Amino acid sequence: MRPPGLPFLLPTFDFLLSIAILNSIVTTPLAEISSRTNGRVVLGALVLIGLWFVLCRQLSGEWSVNEQYSYGWFVPFFALFLFWLRWEGRPGRESRKEEVESRKWIALAIGLAALLLLFPVRLFEIANPDWRPLDWIHAFAVIAITFVALYLAGGWAWVKHFSFPVLFFLVAVPWVSPIEQPIVQGLMRMVAATATEALSLCGIPAQLEGSLIRVSNGLVGVNEACSGVRSLQTSLMIGLLFGELKRLSVAKRVLLILGALAIAIVANFARAFFLVWIAATRSIAAVTEWHDFAGYTIVAVVFCGSLALTAILNRNNKVESRKYEVEKETEKSQRPFLLSTSCFLLSIVWLLFVEFGVEFWYRSHERNLAAGAGWNIRPPEKALGFREIKIDENVRQTLRFDVGREITWKTDSATPPGSPTTNYLFFFRWNPGSSSVLRARAHRPDICLPSIGWRQIEDRGTKTYSSRGQITIAARHISFSQARGTVVAHTFFCLQEDKNHPNEPRPDLQLAEGIQPDWSIGARIRVVQEGIRNLGQQVLEIVLLSSPPMEDQIAEDKFAALLHEIVVEEK
Repeated sequence: MRPPGLPFLLPTFDFLLSIAILNSIVTTPLAEISSRTNGRVVLGALVLIGLWFVLCRQLSGEWSVNEQYSYGWFVPFFALFLFWLRWEGRPGRESRKEEVESRKWIALAIGLAALLLLFPVRLFEIANPDWRPLDWIHAFAVIAITFVALYLAGGWAWVKHFSFPVLFFLVAVPWVSPIEQPIVQGLMRMVAATATEALSLCGIPAQLEGSLIRVSNGLVGVNEACSGVRSLQTSLMIGLLFGELKRLSVAKRVLLILGALAIAIVANFARAFFLVWIAATRSIAAVTEWHDFAGYTIVAVVFCGSLALTAILNRNNKVESRKYEVEKETEKSQRPFLLSTSCFLLSIVWLLFVEFGVEFWYRSHERNLAAGAGWNIRPPEKALGFREIKIDENVRQTLRFDVGREITWKTDSATPPGSPTTNYLFFFRWNPGSSSVLRARAHRPDICLPSIGWRQIEDRGTKTYSSRGQITIAARHISFSQARGTVVAHTFFCLQEDKNHPNEPRPDLQLAEGIQPDWSIGARIRVVQEGIRNLGQQVLEIVLLSSPPMEDQIAEDKFAALLHEIVVEEK
């Protein structure tokens, strides 16, 4: 668990360490570097600090919302520390020959292109904070500018020498969903399946349901049994970090990373087995008592195991370490190529223009926004089997909503007559904030249900439903079935923002209703054009469970009737 003050403490550490590195660079005892040159170095370093600060601020939303990437708060500190260590043994600067001078202009062109790219990237990031490819583009642009600065300062030798601490930051950038989801869900199912087989061999009856494990006392959910898969990415960071600290060879670093990943997988299996064994032998409630202990134990095991593996691989690494120390002694006193003071000042002005320009763009569009029709829910408290479900504490910590309710009740079904339908209602509200959209879009049926063993049958898209008064709600209808059994779940999902454009309704985006069900590239571009950024969000999700399966049209008619009953206008 990330301590509450970490978002504020770590940037402070990063800033102080940046100042220390900057001081080390400026006070380098080279006689030929004048005070004027030192001033240019300071300006260039300020440009780089500003670039990296904005990137870290952008990624901090994902680090705060997604516990899988909470380790990202530490990565900037580690990267700066590794850069400092590399600075102590930097190679000599390259001499400025004619062929090297020709490359200088190529480097400057790359740096200029990366700087110009920052404006559209920042413009799209504000409106689409959950679009992970943008994070990678932003990160590579900042890395490219950093490499250009290193090349101009010390030549290609400096680029190669400092490449690892610069590229190390990429471990904090969230993976794109098409890569992340299959890996994470596949590993979760693998760990759950292995734990289920191990429990059966120990004489404890257990049944696998997707990535959930059912025992005699109940069902152990993903949060309790398998969420430790996120330690895989932490183990990747630890393996890379230890390999760099000991200056291992490339082959040994690969072995260290593979070993750290293997330790994490085995530890996750042990954690799942332990928690499910607790649930089977004691109670489901007892799992909560041991949940955090098991999670911290995994981190400790991965750390200690990686440290031991590093020590083993480092036994025959003395020659490589000596070679690294010699580099410092043979440093050349070549004068670095530095841009003029005006170039650095223009770069700083451009970075300020990017931030203020993006803010101006969205503020100018928000002047035309009007409050949408407010609505809330009124659950059917007198319905058959009505029950308010206590929201799991782990869910609260992940979603961090301002208002949240989970409710279930039963209604009669038309096919066949008298067959009850179980209804689940989820309602979450996020007030306007920097990461509300990330949390709102994290609770979707197409993300949550497949992770617990449900298989998507059909996506019928988004339709607009009317409720009491002038309230209209656009909801996306997706149906799922169990891997085993005949139960079908019809889910209706609505994500609504607080304000809309009253003069220009856009049926393709459903922005007139405040909802954005379409997250395609074209839709994300139009959101930027409309100046729609992170406003307040609220999510309504209704799940209809029926056995035998309910026809799609009947489910939609039933959902429309429920809206008239539970959605009311908010005054």
